Amino acid sequence: MLCGINPSLWSGYAGYHFARPGNRLWPSLHEAGFTPRRLHPAELDALREAGIGITNLVGRATARADELGDAEIRAGRDRLESVARRWRPAWVAVLGLGAYRVAFTDRTASVGRQGRTVGGRPLWLLPNPSGLNAHYSQAALSAAFAELRRALDRSHVPPLSGQ
Repeated sequence: MLCGINPSLWSGYAGYHFARPGNRLWPSLHEAGFTPRRLHPAELDALREAGIGITNLVGRATARADELGDAEIRAGRDRLESVARRWRPAWVAVLGLGAYRVAFTDRTASVGRQGRTVGGRPLWLLPNPSGLNAHYSQAALSAAFAELRRALDRSHVPPLSGQ
């Protein structure tokens, strides 16, 4: 299950996650091997067939994620906990370092597997695929998504250290 920060205004209008043309989620999923081809945001059935669900920390659409307040982002963690408990995905991947650091009060978190769970599910942190995230090239995004793909391909979810 992928967890974005919140819908963009474009996504809010279109009614689909990561709907803005040029959003790098769709090529990242394909290049990392999650989908057999680059999907369009409206292809919800194909996304589900690939075993992928999408949610957000915050449901309110904004032009930029930095328009959200810390309290709003932290409240999204409780919602994400409930969604993960209900759907029990193999992994929960939060897309966005800054939002993750606020939601989970972990100012030093970095991309990759996290040392905690959410809703009893292992937690992974990925970069935000928005075009506003200039810190990651398309190749770097796809590589980060591919790390999660390799973790999913393992026959079991390895235990967290200390468990």
